[in-house]
Amino acid sequence: MQKPPITKYRPYPVVDLPNREWPDRVIDKAPVWCSVDLRDGNQALAIPMNVEEKVEMFKMLAEIGFKEIEVGFPSASETEFNFLRRLVSDNLIPDDVSVQVLVQCREHLIRRTFESLEGAKNAIVHIYNSTNPLQRRVVFDASRDEIKQIAVDAAKLVRELRDTIPDTNIELEYSPESFSDTELEFSLEVCEAVSDIWEPTSEKKIILNLPATVELFTPNVHADQIEWFCKHLSRRESSIISLHTHNDRGTGVAATELGLMAGADRVEGTLFGNGERTGNLDIVTVALNMYTQGIDSHLDFSKLNQIRELYERVTRMDVHPRTPYSGELVFTAFSGSHQDAIKKGFNEQPEGEGELWQIPYLPIDPKDIGRNYRAIIRINSQSGKGGIAYIMEREYGYNMPKAMHRELGNAVNRIADETGDEITPEGVFQCFNAEYIDVKEPFDILEFRSERIDKSTVEVWAVVIHKGKEYNLRGTGNGPIDAFFHALEALEVKDYELLSYSEHSLGRGADSKAVSYIELKGPRGSRSFGAGVDTNIELASIRSVVSALNRLIAGK
Repeated sequence: MQKPPITKYRPYPVVDLPNREWPDRVIDKAPVWCSVDLRDGNQALAIPMNVEEKVEMFKMLAEIGFKEIEVGFPSASETEFNFLRRLVSDNLIPDDVSVQVLVQCREHLIRRTFESLEGAKNAIVHIYNSTNPLQRRVVFDASRDEIKQIAVDAAKLVRELRDTIPDTNIELEYSPESFSDTELEFSLEVCEAVSDIWEPTSEKKIILNLPATVELFTPNVHADQIEWFCKHLSRRESSIISLHTHNDRGTGVAATELGLMAGADRVEGTLFGNGERTGNLDIVTVALNMYTQGIDSHLDFSKLNQIRELYERVTRMDVHPRTPYSGELVFTAFSGSHQDAIKKGFNEQPEGEGELWQIPYLPIDPKDIGRNYRAIIRINSQSGKGGIAYIMEREYGYNMPKAMHRELGNAVNRIADETGDEITPEGVFQCFNAEYIDVKEPFDILEFRSERIDKSTVEVWAVVIHKGKEYNLRGTGNGPIDAFFHALEALEVKDYELLSYSEHSLGRGADSKAVSYIELKGPRGSRSFGAGVDTNIELASIRSVVSALNRLIAGK
């Protein structure tokens, strides 16, 4: 990198817009969405989609709810041309969907594009030419007037050819490519010239697409450009202002959102931001950002997992695990404090479809986009007791006493530290069983029965294994647990204090199991929990006593 002073790069000029209005506006409705996955996204793939894959992607885009879908560059190759013809001939285009075709401002390419559209019900013909000073000098060696004339000549030809396919409802779109790096007054001049040729009306509007072909500055400058353009455009009421942002600076989503606040009506982008270099705008993110603010985006991402799976298969691209909403880990908390807050949030969240969603760290209900709660809390060495308790409750139905959370949490974290791996929910459950349920030494209970002698006395009989030897024990007390402790005195088990007891069902029905949790205090003051599971709640409680006793003796 160049040492200061940095002369290799220059800051881009800001827009002279002293009375800008966009900072005080909010997004309160969805724009017109246009997917460019099949053109802009496809051309950025190392292995472009074949016709069958493009057909599959097109069907999915229509199911999501896109009413405008850019299907390609039909004049560029036979594959692109044949794909559009396939959509038309097989009647795959819904009546309420317009297919958009992109074409450079070149005569033979425009004529070929119109050939590809014959038979389509609704179409958008999108022409473009680059207008920025760098490309005027380096690529075209052309003046401003010469660049504008390219756009004007193409607009005239499009106007003529539109009448050659009268059965197709055609909308017209023009892009001053690299709008982001073109002088604002020149972008406006070229767009006005094209608009003069096409003569839009409030019923038949022109689409003026203002692409940030390369993202060059902060999103607020992009918003200033859009507001400036909207305020100076002579036919604003007859125009649809469209955004097409890229992500070179990593702020494509922000630039689009501020551009909508600045007055834009329409957004072009791709699923998951696939596109040249750092990618196009991620429409999934913008649409779901709106949804989390209570705005209907008119796009259905309720099956986001399936959408992602199809996208990854046909594009051979991966959605990054941290991609907003759609990434594998975005609804996952490893941090202990986060896990605890999420667990408490779920406990407080009112039930009901229309209840206000208020869960810490989760700005959207994962169920709304087809995700499940299973992956929200995942366990590694950084995790805490709250996440582990959440998994035991949500996945397996064990509502452990709060004081027990730390015990199990420490046991799980020991495993995570030893292995260095993430612990799955199954791993957490296995750890619980190993720590509490499968503890059979030095005591194990084989048989147990009780009988009430009078209002205040219960007698119990138990068959117990102690250090490999079987014992028949008998004891009395004010309840089954108290009587069992008196029975254990025959094996020198004395001075243990019951600190807490709780129980609950693990299911419904006559054959459902119950779980019991007991905390004991040993003769030397140490404490430990035990757990027992059985279809008989009384036996479950005795098993939890044995579990706690074994754990205390083992020093757990």
